[in-house]
Amino acid sequence: MAKFEQKLTEMLRPSVEQLGKDLLGIEFISAGKHSTLRLFIDTENGITVDDCAEVSRQVSAILDVEDPISSEYNLEVSSPGLDRPLFDLAHFEAVIGEIVDVKLGMPLNGRRKFKGQLEAIEGETLIVVVDGEAFELPHSAVDKANLVPQF
Repeated sequence: MAKFEQKLTEMLRPSVEQLGKDLLGIEFISAGKHSTLRLFIDTENGITVDDCAEVSRQVSAILDVEDPISSEYNLEVSSPGLDRPLFDLAHFEAVIGEIVDVKLGMPLNGRRKFKGQLEAIEGETLIVVVDGEAFELPHSAVDKANLVPQF
């Protein structure tokens, strides 16, 4: 997770948790006037539209006061969905044995994209098996990761 997104997560997490929701993570997609700040929230019982609206109102008030983003942006609050994003090591630990799609910030062995089974986590290293070959991916190098839904 980028430092900016980490800072926003630390700023917003307490307020989201006060509402009884888990803040799984934040994505900031910079695109000038069309930038998007996306929060992923969850609970044991899932997320409703009303939950998203409640968190959006709370977070909007904080962002208006703190003003951490100098450009225009749209705020989106979302459930993680079937292809849930994976931010923290705990998120990865919960899906060991599942198929994940991982994109690294910098290439490893000439590639940045790894889609395969998350076999294990050793310390802060993800072991992902792609086409029968195991890759050791440092969690700190992960730019974006999602669970791949299996039907």
